[in-house]
Amino acid sequence: MVIKLRASPRKKRIVFNELDEMFIKNDTITLRCAEPEDAGQIFLWENNRDIWRVSGTHVPYTRFQIEQFLLNSNDLFSNKQLRLMIDLTESGQTIGCIDIFDYDSINQRAGLGILIDKAFRQQGYAKAALALCIEYLFKDVMLHQVYCSIDEANTESRKLFENQGFVLCGRRKEWLKTSKGFLDVFEYQLLNE
Repeated sequence: MVIKLRASPRKKRIVFNELDEMFIKNDTITLRCAEPEDAGQIFLWENNRDIWRVSGTHVPYTRFQIEQFLLNSNDLFSNKQLRLMIDLTESGQTIGCIDIFDYDSINQRAGLGILIDKAFRQQGYAKAALALCIEYLFKDVMLHQVYCSIDEANTESRKLFENQGFVLCGRRKEWLKTSKGFLDVFEYQLLNE
């Protein structure tokens, strides 16, 4: 087995030649479990106040808290949540993450959230990553459905999920408080046909 090491920030450091098929990937995107060495990038994203509204965060996280989550809680079956890092397949550069949360093994469903770094938006990466994640959840985890909640102001995210086949199934009126008032939240779901 040949293992190549790449040393550059925000890039996946190890590529496994013979084991390459073990990763969740396509020609564009590779999804992999977040590792403790990803804590620095996650720390920057989680503490970016511009995205707190869409992530449901209201307080900053410490790097230590993020490292502890990655070491102890990033497990879909034990802790009902999993953070997958989104890497560009060709270069290994990390460009975002997908959160799978509220995993319910009895009812075979989970929630989804996606973040693409600002420098990589509007290039089709979110669409490719979301499609790959849905395929993984439906085929490998054998979920019956996935769902998401998106505030009314986040039109890009609503369009992304709608284009992946998610169906609007509800609206929560004045659900999120912002400095400019309240926002409605749209509920979407996608059934595994």
